[in-house]
Amino acid sequence: MTNKTTTSKTTDRRSFLKTTGAAVIGSTLAYNMGFATEILHTKRGTLKIGLIGCGGRGTGAAIQALTADPDVVLTAMGDVFIDRLEESLAALTKVKADKVKVDKKHQYIGFDAYQKVIDSGVDVVLLTTPPAFRPDHLVAAIAAGKHVFCEKPVAVDAPGVRKVLEVAKKAKEKNLSLMSGFCFRHDNANVATFGKVLEGAVGDIRTVTTFRNGGELWTKPRQPDWTDMTYKMRNWYYHNWLSGDFIVEQAVHSIDMMSWAMGDKLPVRAMGTGGRQRRVDDIYGNIYDHFAVEYEYEDGAKGIHFCRQQAGCASRNTVEVAGTQGNARMVMGREHEIVGRNTWKYDGEKNNMFQTEHDELFASIRNGKPINDGEWMANSTMLAILGRMVGYSGQAITWEDAFNSDHELGPKIDEYNWELVWPTAPIAIPGTTKVL
Repeated sequence: MTNKTTTSKTTDRRSFLKTTGAAVIGSTLAYNMGFATEILHTKRGTLKIGLIGCGGRGTGAAIQALTADPDVVLTAMGDVFIDRLEESLAALTKVKADKVKVDKKHQYIGFDAYQKVIDSGVDVVLLTTPPAFRPDHLVAAIAAGKHVFCEKPVAVDAPGVRKVLEVAKKAKEKNLSLMSGFCFRHDNANVATFGKVLEGAVGDIRTVTTFRNGGELWTKPRQPDWTDMTYKMRNWYYHNWLSGDFIVEQAVHSIDMMSWAMGDKLPVRAMGTGGRQRRVDDIYGNIYDHFAVEYEYEDGAKGIHFCRQQAGCASRNTVEVAGTQGNARMVMGREHEIVGRNTWKYDGEKNNMFQTEHDELFASIRNGKPINDGEWMANSTMLAILGRMVGYSGQAITWEDAFNSDHELGPKIDEYNWELVWPTAPIAIPGTTKVL
């Protein structure tokens, strides 16, 4: 298994955007002298979009997709909960009324809604359901020949990661775009800073340290008419078979940036710890509220990741790279600088990274130059899964052993129904819990 470096990927995207005349400022896609607009309209007609997963992230992704191209429409939506779909549709209609064309027969509800959206005649699908469903939804979308925006993470366990790697190859064979939701790779300041790091501005990298510390999130109290599956789906974040735990669902962004700085090479092993100090109520399912993981690379470099979700504590979202000739420090959304032999500070334009990833996706479709993020997005997800595994077990685990694990956390895609009672595993205890 090989990895492409992000330097070449970023350069390719930047240069190809320039050739279409598109430049992103904030959340608006501007077209130079109408040239890019002409290309977008004449290369192909209207692109139909299908949204699978109508929560807040899905609604946001749909708005960004509808903003990214002048000739796109949303024609199908799917979710397991009708209230989520209706709320999303109302929000989208309010913001993009002229581009929302979802009639009643194309509003699909249920665990099979994803397939109905895919089969409805759309050209592009947005996969924004809870992470457990991502591998199978992606397989179905690529099999049907659809371009895909695939939110992070792409799986919750190693079998799911391997499935994504395989379908990414099929997407490449079919010349389909597969865009990852790892949005921090589309932030202008990050692109510039990581580009310099990968070009050697800090020398040989010895350590990359990432922090993702924040507060607590929502919960949905059980209602009298809810089945066990309804309750767990409403609180999917807190059940690791649906979310992967928060290190996989949220902190994976920071782990992905660690991998980016490392040139997306794979570590040989990891060791770590974790636990739950604040999330002690049953409503929090079986996930942790903190992790600390060290990844070791073949050349001796170390990747160190800390994450925490606890109210009342200091927040931090940073990436720091220590090299033989200097250090790079990135405070997300605030400052990006390098100190040492090649001192430098980013002072360029800011952008909306969520919008930029969709701008690039649709530009790639129009120009017939597909983007395929499949390999690195799967590996970044696996890094977070490895972090969970070492945190849960307290053991040192090699990449090879973790990647080849056959342990699946949840049911098969065709087993989901509202009467299914899928047991939530006991809360992991380091030194006792087995993950392999």
